[in-house]
Amino acid sequence: MITYAITDPSTLNFNNLSSDLKKFSTKANIILYRDKNNSNYSYNAKIFVNEAKKYNFDKIILHQNIDLACLFQADGVHLTSSQLNLVEKAKFFKLFTIVSTHTLSEVKEAEKLGADMITFSPIFKTPNKEEPKGLDVLKEITSRVSIPVIALGGILTKEQIENCIKVGAKGFASIRYFS
Repeated sequence: MITYAITDPSTLNFNNLSSDLKKFSTKANIILYRDKNNSNYSYNAKIFVNEAKKYNFDKIILHQNIDLACLFQADGVHLTSSQLNLVEKAKFFKLFTIVSTHTLSEVKEAEKLGADMITFSPIFKTPNKEEPKGLDVLKEITSRVSIPVIALGGILTKEQIENCIKVGAKGFASIRYFS
């Protein structure tokens, strides 16, 4: 099962980076450095990738920026649904490419363009997000594509994770579950 930790300033403190990454590494096999409002993202991304390489993550991912992922030798990039046009560029640079999706058409487009994996969200209620899609929609999505679908959104418990896996998700992603 894929366990995908999405970091943000509430879960990752650069003053305690090593201990935070160690904590994440006990539960997650993929980790994403995500900080949408940080003017020092580039500087921090380099530190993050170098430090994360000391732990047993299968993949170390940067958010939205293909150039930084290449420059700092991250394993991949997580693109937003509005960046579908960049999937082919990411694949050209041999980056493991994850795309955030919210509709079947986005899912199908990401697969067609060559994404390695997609997140589909929100599955459960989560702060500041649209209405949850629910497990029935997740099941429909997983039955319509061959690439791994990772459930995202409001996942806080082992029961929620198990239910996502039962309907076909290959894993889950979360911010709060890993904190």
